[in-house]
Amino acid sequence: MANGEFYDDLENRDPDEREQALFNALPKQISYAREKSPYFAALLADINPDEITSRNELAKLPITRKSDLIELQAKSKPLGGLNAVPPGKMRRIFQSPGPIYDVDGFADDWWGTARALFAAGIRAGDVVHNTFSYHFTPAGLMMETGAAAIGCAVVPAGVGNTELQVHAIADIGCNAFTGTPSFLKIILEKADELDRDISSLTKALVGAEPLPPALRQDIESRGVNCQQIYASADLGNLGYESPAREGLIVDEGVFLEIVRPGTKDPVPDGEVGEIVATCFRHEYPLIRFGTGDLSRIIPGASPCGRTNTRLQGWMGRADQTTKVKGMFVHPVQIAKILDRHPEVHKARLVVDSRGTTDVMTLSCEIDGPIEAAGSGVKSLTEEIKATIQAICKLRGEVCFVAAGSLPDDGKVIDDIRNHSA
Repeated sequence: MANGEFYDDLENRDPDEREQALFNALPKQISYAREKSPYFAALLADINPDEITSRNELAKLPITRKSDLIELQAKSKPLGGLNAVPPGKMRRIFQSPGPIYDVDGFADDWWGTARALFAAGIRAGDVVHNTFSYHFTPAGLMMETGAAAIGCAVVPAGVGNTELQVHAIADIGCNAFTGTPSFLKIILEKADELDRDISSLTKALVGAEPLPPALRQDIESRGVNCQQIYASADLGNLGYESPAREGLIVDEGVFLEIVRPGTKDPVPDGEVGEIVATCFRHEYPLIRFGTGDLSRIIPGASPCGRTNTRLQGWMGRADQTTKVKGMFVHPVQIAKILDRHPEVHKARLVVDSRGTTDVMTLSCEIDGPIEAAGSGVKSLTEEIKATIQAICKLRGEVCFVAAGSLPDDGKVIDDIRNHSA
């Protein structure tokens, strides 16, 4: 399968062909999830899967967010009913931070990480030093199964024990690394300190934390090509860096959308929003699963020749819930306020403090010159204030700004209070 420049022929197929293939598979996956998963049977009870043949139709389906899983799993242990096979039919069950329970199945490369490893230059016969955790969480096995699919040997190093890590790389001659970029830097520095030669290490696929340019430059100055993967314990590989290093290529095994935080509504390409993905796995068929991560789609195709959608990368968290005067305020509440006031195209709730008092101000984008609106703005201001009170159970101030003036950073709630003061 993996040969030449691409992992397989899926990576450089015509985008229209990919889109059609995804929509051919989607109704079947939705139907399967409704039939086999108790949670999706209830959630999608009124949905006709055969009608989900376009992005507009898909956008009508509800979103299940990662932040919902703790409550869902507490009510229906261990997996909230999202699973389509009994727990005993899974390959493994993990406990991720939260705690949230995640699973994997028996298919080769169930997490889809082989494609990312291949794009990072890792090939059959390589020896991969894998420093992602094997303890309770799936990260270590996510990488190991992908490496096995390519035909690599894996050193299951896990985290910590830096000196032992260095000795293992030097003694075995590992030529590839998987783990966090910060830990790779620590290992490279420890090798210098111990005077151990680990120059066999020439390529790395890193993830789980940001990779600032200075950190990548530091790693690569030591002869290690360093590329990124964006993956989650629920969905596996969502995006990966190619040699072009212009964004993250979306994995072929997921259907990805970007939606406005707190809503289920897709945003235009290029606008920042929450990453929502649908996967096509048998055991855990997640339909419109909100990751809670912010990103945006980069227009155009990658210079590397891969034709799938590109993500900007991780740009923050979509779940911007904050507490004001003892009450939680959620992004979905801001969406409800906008639903009642179509004159407002976009809004951001800024939470600040005046002395010891919390103050909420909803900045609203409207068309046309604000000054010219006169008494109309005053009337709308009072109407929106009443809506804030009704939905959030808190008083809020309102200000108006010109259309397009709010930052495109995905923020719906911006808490600028100095909590350390």
